Amino acid sequence: MKMQASCVPTTNMSRYRHVIFDLDGTLIDSAPAILSSFRQAFATTGIQPAMAIDASVIGPPLIETLQMLSASTDGATIERLASAFKASYDSTGLLETRDYDGVTVMLKALAASGRHLHIATNKRIHPTRLILEHLGWSGLFDNVYALDLFEPRLRDKAEMIARLLTDRQIPVEEAVYIGDREEDGSSAECNALPFIAATWGYGALTEEELRSNWRMAASPGLLATLL
Repeated sequence: MKMQASCVPTTNMSRYRHVIFDLDGTLIDSAPAILSSFRQAFATTGIQPAMAIDASVIGPPLIETLQMLSASTDGATIERLASAFKASYDSTGLLETRDYDGVTVMLKALAASGRHLHIATNKRIHPTRLILEHLGWSGLFDNVYALDLFEPRLRDKAEMIARLLTDRQIPVEEAVYIGDREEDGSSAECNALPFIAATWGYGALTEEELRSNWRMAASPGLLATLL
């Protein structure tokens, strides 16, 4: 069965029964926790980062980010850094994660209205579940998908969204994807889903960066009015 749809833009912005969210920079401000654990990983391993560890590096999967930060693709080096990062982030680091103002209210209102909420994130599945529990959100989402939820690991966010739509038999015409980066919009488009850019996070797209068939919301309250 073919899961990934061709990249066909859509302009249908009617109300949606299924709302699929990115996580970092969209629902949660995870920058302080992630950056702290990246810095701890390099300090613990004694490896010198090749570039500044700041919010601009947040978004891609862990291994890709570590390769970028270390300017290395050496398997042993990346594994050392990944292990150090996970030891920090999966224990105490992720507890620094905060939801953006208004997000919890929005999620609860959407769930109460009968919408089905889902997550499709580049974050690893283990800390994702811990963060949802930490924020009291575990019961709000029907499904939580991550690249490493499956074996073999999914290739990218577009494939992950396709897998979610297929597995859960979600009609494309009843779903929308919400994210904060160009990758999110492109991944939605590759699955013929409408895309709404959340512009309150650290990866926020500007109005000039939006494609003609994308919409934007400057706050969770405004996002709710588009759904």
